[in-house]
Amino acid sequence: MKNKKKYTLRKFINDVHLWLGIGSGIILLIICLTGTVLTFEEEIKSAFAEEISVIPTTNLLAIEDLTNKLAAEGEVMRLTISPDNLKPYEFSVKTNKEDRRGTTFLMDQYTGVYNKMAPNVLDGFFMTMFKMHRWLLLDTTVGRPIVGIATIIFLILSITGIVLWFPKKKLNKLKWKQLKPGLKIAWRAKWKRVNHDLHVTLGFYTAIFLIIMSLTGLFWSFEWYKDAGSAVLGTEVFGGRSGGPKIESNVAPNKKSLDFAEVLNITHTQLPFEGTTVLQIPKDETEVFSVRKYHDQDFLQTATDELKIDRDGTVISKDIFSEKPLNVQIASSIKAIHMGTIFGWFSKTIYFISCLIATSLPITGVIIWLNKLKKKPKKQVSIKV
Repeated sequence: MKNKKKYTLRKFINDVHLWLGIGSGIILLIICLTGTVLTFEEEIKSAFAEEISVIPTTNLLAIEDLTNKLAAEGEVMRLTISPDNLKPYEFSVKTNKEDRRGTTFLMDQYTGVYNKMAPNVLDGFFMTMFKMHRWLLLDTTVGRPIVGIATIIFLILSITGIVLWFPKKKLNKLKWKQLKPGLKIAWRAKWKRVNHDLHVTLGFYTAIFLIIMSLTGLFWSFEWYKDAGSAVLGTEVFGGRSGGPKIESNVAPNKKSLDFAEVLNITHTQLPFEGTTVLQIPKDETEVFSVRKYHDQDFLQTATDELKIDRDGTVISKDIFSEKPLNVQIASSIKAIHMGTIFGWFSKTIYFISCLIATSLPITGVIIWLNKLKKKPKKQVSIKV
């Protein structure tokens, strides 16, 4: 009778890893490649953008005067002030009904001269990369679930890859000398071995980051996943998009209101750190002042503190990121965690390298598979009984 090998759990995991990888390789390559490109989108675009700066003087114009000048362009929605006084003010103006996000106008806060921000030469390229990353350039109803399914497969591949990285021994019997070969690439070996090590070793080093990208990326693909994630975290993911309930002023309309300079002074007092400040421009006298200040000069660059200030200077609410429960901090940082912007250049560099390696994994994996197909099958040994 023939000596047949048992179909073990490890063999099953290997088959799952192999066939899911082969079946989704092209789509995963596209998603990972576009993710690599998008990692440093802001930095790349800024390198091709015209550098605009202002010359600081003692004549800092009132924000009220600046918004009045822009009123001819449309409804002034918000003002962004950089901690760098060499940078101009950025106003978001709703120029028409369809312009929901607003058009950006750059204004010299010392002279009042303003210009509409010119489109970046790379805007079209990065928008294409974004649509390819999220929807494969297909209709969103078709492309989004395809990318979502591919992301689930990628998650399974990352987990099974970690399992397969460990040698075929029980964990309690593993020794360092058995693990050590999987942590380095044998550059002096034959190209097949080098390709194998590039897939296995680099895949192992980046697996944790790829798992994080997959788990967070699914929030954009499936509503059920967002609901389940919100239930697990105990707070709504993307819940802050609506801006929360509208708060009306308790100050009578005929009473004098704070000016914007006073609002900024209160903000600096309540939030005494350097960071980009975003001031929502109230539409009328019933609205309160809403201010966001970003910790973009700190290590945790995406953390944001918020203030609601009534028209008489009363601080209605003070929302400090560091004082929020951990689950709320995680839920509000899902986008930053997925994109790698959470720790600025430090996390972006790690994500860029991880995405670049992830782009290579389908290629090196297929090469490993093809090399195994070329091997001659071993002769089966017959055992007489």
